[in-house]
Amino acid sequence: MPSNTVLQTAPKAGDDGRSFLADMSAKVFVAGHRGMLGAAVHRRLAALGFTNIVGRTRAELDLTSQPAVDKFFAAERPRYVILAAGKVGGLHASSAAPADFMTENLRITTNVLTAARRCGSVRKLLYLASSAVYPVDAPQPTPESALLSGPPATGNEWYAIPKIVGIKMCQAYRAERAMDAIAATPNNLYGPRHPFPSESSHVIPALIRRFHHAKVTGAPEVVVWGSGAALREFTHVDDLADAVVLLMDKYSGYEHVNVGSGREVTVRELAETVREVVGYEGRIVWDASRPDGVMRRLLDSSKMRALGWQPKVELRDGLEDLNEQYLRDCLTNSKA
Repeated sequence: MPSNTVLQTAPKAGDDGRSFLADMSAKVFVAGHRGMLGAAVHRRLAALGFTNIVGRTRAELDLTSQPAVDKFFAAERPRYVILAAGKVGGLHASSAAPADFMTENLRITTNVLTAARRCGSVRKLLYLASSAVYPVDAPQPTPESALLSGPPATGNEWYAIPKIVGIKMCQAYRAERAMDAIAATPNNLYGPRHPFPSESSHVIPALIRRFHHAKVTGAPEVVVWGSGAALREFTHVDDLADAVVLLMDKYSGYEHVNVGSGREVTVRELAETVREVVGYEGRIVWDASRPDGVMRRLLDSSKMRALGWQPKVELRDGLEDLNEQYLRDCLTNSKA
């Protein structure tokens, strides 16, 4: 494999040398701008003063259709692309629909990257992958070099493999086509999302839903899968949006970049904190017959921090904001 020093800067025809943050009138396509991550990136760019942010809903643009994606890029000709779109869900969701997760995410990834390369207007592209790309037995904290050192966790491969493909496509286009395509691997994201995710989603929104339901119904206990001993690193999407801007502005390297808060909690500590935030007074019962998943996944994000990035949102603060969003959504739905 080429070292991470290969083609550190990919030259672009007609590039006037302006950095991303000095080019705020340029057209920026945020693929997946209605999702949790894409919406956070869109908010951050708007707050910084970007004036030409382009997004399309699924009804407006089917990213799984190569002709539709090619037509969009030919018409819009964006200068920058941030690919945050994809089919997402927790381990149970991907295990229940492995073919859907694999094919939809592969199509989105290959279609957008291929169209961005072909259209001739794209100066830089950032592909957002996931820490799921790393092997189950990866060293902790996990460095970027651990990619492809072993298979991803069982049950996670349906989501992980398309993300690995995206990272390698960025590297291939950079090496062969001199395209400034970079990739980032965030870890366990959480934050506001509309509508509020279902119980089949990731652990934080699922716990908020279950504790609220137990509180409203007066249930004496909430059953949570696993032993609670697994360690997790959670990163708020607003912090990741800051990292996205920094990478677009300052990074043009071959190797992908880890983005994680560096703060670990056990699933048991997380569940207790969510219970307190929700105000549920019942007990938590741990179903140890159910899998814990990967017992620890902490990213080595030293490369990202060397660029000047630091996470700002504390976990409890983020959980309280998310709980307030859930209550607002419940109130809105009750009035509908």
